[in-house]
Amino acid sequence: MVFWIHLNLLIVMLFSSPCLGTPMKKCEETGLSIEGGNYTLSDGTNANSVVLYSCPEGFYPFPDATRRCLRSGRWFPSLSKNNVPSCKKVTCPDPSSFEQGSVSPNQTQYFVSDVTTYKCFDGYTFFGSASRTCQTNGKWNGSTPICDHGSGHCPDPGVPPGARRTGHHFGIDDKVTYRCDQGLILVGSEERVCQESSEWSGTEPACYYKYTYDTPAEVKAAFGAALNNHLSPDHFTSSDTQHGKKIKMDAGENLHIYIALDVSDSVTEEDFSKSKDCVLKLIEKINNYDVTPKYDISAFATEVTPIVDILAPEIKEQHLILESLRKFSYIAKGDKSGTNIALAFNKIYEKMSAIRTRNEKAYKEVRNVIIIFTDGIANMGGRPKDVVDKIRAFVHSVVGEDLEKHLDIYAFGVGPDADTAALQQLVSKKEKETHFFRLQDLNILEKTFDEMIDEGDTVGLCGLYRGYGEVKSRQRHPWFVKISVTRMSGGINCVGALITSRFILTAAQCLMLEDKPTSISITTDIKPHLKLNVKMFKMHPQYDIRAKKDQGIPEFYDYDVALIQLDKDVKFDVNMRPICIPCTKMTSHALRLPETATCKDHEDILLRSKFEQASFTAATTYIKKNVTIKLGTQRDSCIGDAIHAKGLRVTKASDIVTDNFLCTGGIDDKINNIACGGDSGGALYVERKKRLIQVGITSWGVEDLCRTDNTIISTEHSRDFHINLFKVQPFIREYLEKEDEDYGPTAFIN
Repeated sequence: MVFWIHLNLLIVMLFSSPCLGTPMKKCEETGLSIEGGNYTLSDGTNANSVVLYSCPEGFYPFPDATRRCLRSGRWFPSLSKNNVPSCKKVTCPDPSSFEQGSVSPNQTQYFVSDVTTYKCFDGYTFFGSASRTCQTNGKWNGSTPICDHGSGHCPDPGVPPGARRTGHHFGIDDKVTYRCDQGLILVGSEERVCQESSEWSGTEPACYYKYTYDTPAEVKAAFGAALNNHLSPDHFTSSDTQHGKKIKMDAGENLHIYIALDVSDSVTEEDFSKSKDCVLKLIEKINNYDVTPKYDISAFATEVTPIVDILAPEIKEQHLILESLRKFSYIAKGDKSGTNIALAFNKIYEKMSAIRTRNEKAYKEVRNVIIIFTDGIANMGGRPKDVVDKIRAFVHSVVGEDLEKHLDIYAFGVGPDADTAALQQLVSKKEKETHFFRLQDLNILEKTFDEMIDEGDTVGLCGLYRGYGEVKSRQRHPWFVKISVTRMSGGINCVGALITSRFILTAAQCLMLEDKPTSISITTDIKPHLKLNVKMFKMHPQYDIRAKKDQGIPEFYDYDVALIQLDKDVKFDVNMRPICIPCTKMTSHALRLPETATCKDHEDILLRSKFEQASFTAATTYIKKNVTIKLGTQRDSCIGDAIHAKGLRVTKASDIVTDNFLCTGGIDDKINNIACGGDSGGALYVERKKRLIQVGITSWGVEDLCRTDNTIISTEHSRDFHINLFKVQPFIREYLEKEDEDYGPTAFIN
């Protein structure tokens, strides 16, 4: 099949090549219509225009999804009475390959929405999905049904629908091989070996039709998990077996991501643009992680055009990488528009070799990720697989048996005619991992990348939130909790911020020493409301609201900070994540700082200007309120308005506003939002590197402007005061740094 595709492409090139001197002719639009569907033209009937056929859900265009107008004025593939385009019903692969059991119903074909059920014979144990439904993408839902007698070292690996298996012995080193029925393409491992670990090598195979595609949910689950694995800081910790200790590597220096974009004529300008948008989104999402990879991005047709060169140290900043990619256009490839996939991989090989030459010892720690967006239809340069094998041999020569840890190759099929058979030969095949993806629409892939980072596998990262698109309110402030304390004399309502899986940071004024943990209610705005149980709480030892009562100051809020410890870890997900706090290693990672970064470095980055943009979340509306923190020369005039607070008999603001407070409000630079009753204890946060970092705790304000409008803006003298987290570090560290019997310590920096 691959041979005929490549031969067809050669025919296209011969008939459309400008070198032949053939005058450009238009094609006829007669006969292009498709029975049961529609078609669009990329450039009318002009030469090189592409016809794209579309069908209703559950159908696919037959015999071809596209046609191209040749310079000679003929369509390719050709149109004829015996080759009339039509929409055919999608079918799923034959499930009768199910062994040691029965499948019903028994049909010659299985169409969309058809349901099959599976049962094992006596003496066999059933695994997988007992019932499966044929989906619109040509796949059965659920997992492969298997009947296992349990006598092998490895479990029965099963036989996917549409496949045949050779090999029925499952001892150590025993092999099984797979082939697909006629008209189907094998995706995954053709051969698998039973290993000592009782797991099969490689990737579970599947049989695809030409029209089969992966759903966004499948890509999200498989590639999202892989992305987290590549980018998690924990993955950059190696074990020193001689000394039995962990060594933290420089993640940014040791993760190299190579991205190649097909810009040949067999890929339309629209599909290239979609591919580029997907890569832009992917890099933006990677920026949310605690590591910063080195990138190499290129576009390839007949030749390879570098967009971002990994060997050029001047392009390291993420915004420069994104800018370089955005600027690259489809026409930048020039007239040489063949498809040389082998050359694209060979350029990557050359760069990997050059990096190794620079520092061979360091290269043993490098992990390489290659991602290619192409239709897979190569028509020059030799077999891409040969170059991929050369790359694998090169990495193996450096790292030996650790090849799988140091090299991953992914392929995303571009366009409706993407060559599944050719592409799946290029990708890595690892246990329980997927490296080849083909989507119906690359627009869906961009959205998938956009959502991927918010899956459960990435929840260890602080300060992540979703503030774009149609997202639930909760996902914009996943650290936010409400605190209610019940007392005989009347209760109090405050808010707080989840800063670890076990601790909430809030204001001391929300609690009293005589409060019992059972009287403290912690809830979220997740529906149904999630309630968290309290184990204990600690207020700052220097907090004393009555400390200056004799001086005419009835309430004094210095050191207004408290920690609430939960009775068990919060299970993080898209709606529940911690906010970052200063002076922790996790926040250093979020800020892309080196391991040598200090707490002072954090302060310089987070509180750096005289009008520092910040926000807090309203307790009643969950709306983000924007403020500016007045620092440096602006702080004195801000805190000076504290003397206007009602009920205070003071002439000096410093009597009630110590150095422990940050000040917001007023109209100095621009109008601020103002805090309302119930906002006490909430996080005052700034955004850096698309992560939210808490710098303060909302404490008290000069006047209450919220009685009529909860989104009220500040007036000239209305000010709010927030405890500066940099000033209360010893208190926070005292409890978070120590290791409890059932939770680990938070890693701080000095």
